[in-house]
Amino acid sequence: MGDLTGPGITSRFGMAAADLAIAARTPDGRLLFVFGDTFEEARMGGAGWRSPVALYGRMPPGGQVAWTGAVGGRYARQLMRYRHDGPELSTVLPTDVITIGADMYLHIAVHQGFGNVRWSEIWRSRDAGVTWRPTGARFPGGLHGGHFQLLTWGLGGDGYVYVYSTGFQRDKPAILHRVPRARIADPAAYQPWGRAQGVWAWGNPPTPVLPGRIGEMCLRPLAGRWLLTWFDAGEYRIDALVLDTPAHDTSAAPRTTLLRGGAWGSEDDTHVAQLYGGYVIPGSTLSDLHLSVSQWNTAAGWPYRAMHFRIRGDLRA
Repeated sequence: MGDLTGPGITSRFGMAAADLAIAARTPDGRLLFVFGDTFEEARMGGAGWRSPVALYGRMPPGGQVAWTGAVGGRYARQLMRYRHDGPELSTVLPTDVITIGADMYLHIAVHQGFGNVRWSEIWRSRDAGVTWRPTGARFPGGLHGGHFQLLTWGLGGDGYVYVYSTGFQRDKPAILHRVPRARIADPAAYQPWGRAQGVWAWGNPPTPVLPGRIGEMCLRPLAGRWLLTWFDAGEYRIDALVLDTPAHDTSAAPRTTLLRGGAWGSEDDTHVAQLYGGYVIPGSTLSDLHLSVSQWNTAAGWPYRAMHFRIRGDLRA
């Protein structure tokens, strides 16, 4: 559909280069997109390093995302103040955002060098994403063998938030937890899903539910089902599963490859060089899916951007 970030698109917010674009609908009905490492120049590593930052947008049915403003006003500000490449951390990266009632919650991972996650934590906004404060919920980087650093979550109709998580290194499978919506900021309330003595049950030690080398994920309830999209680093592609419940056997669910990785100079509508991410944009359906997909040319430093893709066709087939 087009780029979400880049010169002439987001440079007016002081962010010519940014990735991720994790989207949620705010309590007042707008779209909020949260970005990772962001720079004023059109290259990775330029001036004005911030993370995370956020933009408000809108997406007409079947149309392309258009930006309506930034958190911070004319210049997209970092959602929380800290110093990059300091003695304690190098950057803070968002992993997913969720709206529960009048509040929004953002899970972030604190890195000391990319992939070295010291801890993760949850921030909350009570004004539709304008200001954020830590909730006090903090998870050690080594929790569950490093499988609880990067997560995605979705709110079920049963009052639970379901959480798929993995490591930031793209070398681990994913595990599953659930937490009552009212206790999302209480680490002790997270209940793992696991197999013990031949039986799957909540409360067992966590057992991998999605095998492979899992990267960025996005879990969303849609039309009475659950959609999970993720970057499969081992297969170099972005896939989707349609689940009856978050605890559905992933090996028995309909699986679709949405985009494949490719080589620079050989890209087309379905092959993207150095792709990652793959976040569902609100307004999507199981037959008309809108995704934000990131791309980073690690050798040149540019392109480093987020893009808007549209995939049509029933994912349940």
